[in-house]
Amino acid sequence: MRVGEYPAAGGKWLTKAQTEAATDGMRADGSDVIEAEVLRCLGIGAATIADIRARAAQSGATLEAELLADGAIGEDGYYRSMAALLGLPYAPHADADSLLDTGSLDTQLLQPRMLQLRPRRRPAHTVIVPEARRIPFILAMLTKNPGLRENMAVSPPSAVRAAVWRAGQSRRLSDSVNRLFDLQPQLSARVVLWGRQGFFAGLTAATVMLGLLLMPGTLLPLLHLGLTSLYFLAFLLRCCPLVPRLKYPWRGDKPQADGPLPIYTVMVPLYREARVAEQLMAALKRLDWPVSRLDIKLICEADDPETIAALKAQNPGPHMEIVEVPPMHPRTKPKALNYALAGARGDYIAIYDAEDRPHPGQLREAFDTFRGCGPEIACLQAPLIVTNGHRSWLSALFSLEYSALFRALLPMLARFRMPLPLGGTSNHFRADVLRAAGAWDPFNVTEDADLGMRLYRLGFRSGVLRRQTLEDAPTSIRVWMNQRTRWFKGWLQTWLVLMRAPLSLCREMGLPAFLVFNLLIAGMLLSSLAHPFILLFIVMALIRIFQTAGDGTTLISHLLFAMDCVNVLGSYVAVLCVGRIVMVAHEKRLIGWRWAGLPLYWMMISFAAWRAVLELASNPFLWRKTPHEPIACKAKRDTEKS
Repeated sequence: MRVGEYPAAGGKWLTKAQTEAATDGMRADGSDVIEAEVLRCLGIGAATIADIRARAAQSGATLEAELLADGAIGEDGYYRSMAALLGLPYAPHADADSLLDTGSLDTQLLQPRMLQLRPRRRPAHTVIVPEARRIPFILAMLTKNPGLRENMAVSPPSAVRAAVWRAGQSRRLSDSVNRLFDLQPQLSARVVLWGRQGFFAGLTAATVMLGLLLMPGTLLPLLHLGLTSLYFLAFLLRCCPLVPRLKYPWRGDKPQADGPLPIYTVMVPLYREARVAEQLMAALKRLDWPVSRLDIKLICEADDPETIAALKAQNPGPHMEIVEVPPMHPRTKPKALNYALAGARGDYIAIYDAEDRPHPGQLREAFDTFRGCGPEIACLQAPLIVTNGHRSWLSALFSLEYSALFRALLPMLARFRMPLPLGGTSNHFRADVLRAAGAWDPFNVTEDADLGMRLYRLGFRSGVLRRQTLEDAPTSIRVWMNQRTRWFKGWLQTWLVLMRAPLSLCREMGLPAFLVFNLLIAGMLLSSLAHPFILLFIVMALIRIFQTAGDGTTLISHLLFAMDCVNVLGSYVAVLCVGRIVMVAHEKRLIGWRWAGLPLYWMMISFAAWRAVLELASNPFLWRKTPHEPIACKAKRDTEKS
């Protein structure tokens, strides 16, 4: 063997100059000499190498990553050739039972390179995932220490990750459930009511009941006045987006980032979603981001074989990984996200639901926005737009709600640096901040709102995007009721968690944000719970007015009657006006006159709120699954009906 040269396939040689280039990394012109030479030795043509080199210069990925992302060469074939080049055996699978689980094992999920396997009745051996640019160093090491070949093999990255996922699943599962509670119990909804909260809640309830027994004529009007005042303030907050000066100052589209791009992780939790697997994969493939810089985690429950099989049938690319979460209570979406977070390789993380169809340019807009703002912006919320508003009066009113929330209220709150109750999908996070904040609370069934508030109290802010995500609203009352009950239960969990120490929360958030938080969460909850009683008071007041011709009514009764009328009618008008003002003409036509069902819709909201309160006491962590079906099935059914 010539000094400074290492054997390669086909009797070719890697020169000393090429070896030294590897330690210098990338050349000024963006090429990687060692990588290109190794790929040539593997039989990759010059035209292919030139093509992937051009793509790598744009994306910032290695030539090897671009080659594998292209899909023309499979991972198995590529690493078999690597094993032959190194003169090592090829191991297509790694035995998870031979792995010792340690806290550092999960680093191999982020960058698979090497595993030490220790079978019980066989000698310990090592499997490696060789990188093209490190081949000269590996060859030099094997040449210097030929005995290493006896206990070394080459495995593909997917085999290493699969073994690591399996070997560390018990530890990882325990962390995903218990980590937040163990480290910061005051931020976790695992305990519904802390002792002090339970004491004051019981004391308040007992005081109110005693007061109602002893002096109902005085206490009832005072309670009514306090409740209707809070309702009125929450109503005013919902009306704020109607003021032109309070609208978010949207700017023109920012220029797209040039040069190397970071890895972007997209996480999609799925449970019993086999029917939408094809639609989901099509939506993910439309994302405008280099495949070599995408890390897509399809997060499934291990006891949901139908969804896993449906995803595998779609032939996910090398940038997609199916993560199987072992069954363990609580069976919630945030627990699954926490579990998969251990393997998230991206600098940024996006969350989508199974039925989502995100705008292809949403990742680009999010990255450009993160790059153009300060580090205090930890999360960006994309607007959610309902596309099936025409299917029923229920989906039409749901569409109005989403329009008012995601395209009017949240942008306004973001403009004034107020806390945002995030939506459960299309959130984009800085990965380091997400991890530092404790990630998601597995015991909170609206983990999105909880995380948005937690980020704010930790000193971070959330912003909004323009490029939308399309999704469908429930059209069945049963499905809608289950979903809305879960939302209310989670919002109540969020409020109880944050209000464990109100004075500390006020100091951390600041007084304006503290008030906005309470109006957003507590105001919405109380107004929903109180809605039927306020309607009952209005009806009784009208009956009394007609019976007595207005005689015998006090000033306070007139005031409460007027405020109740403003609250109820104003709430209907606010949802209608704020929702429609940001809709395009096509959306308004789809809704038509279905908005007339708003009174019934509000009564359903109130029923869901009361159901959530009862369920919080009886089954606080129950996750009521919202079933989905692909657009094609809905379109076919609509055609058959027409």
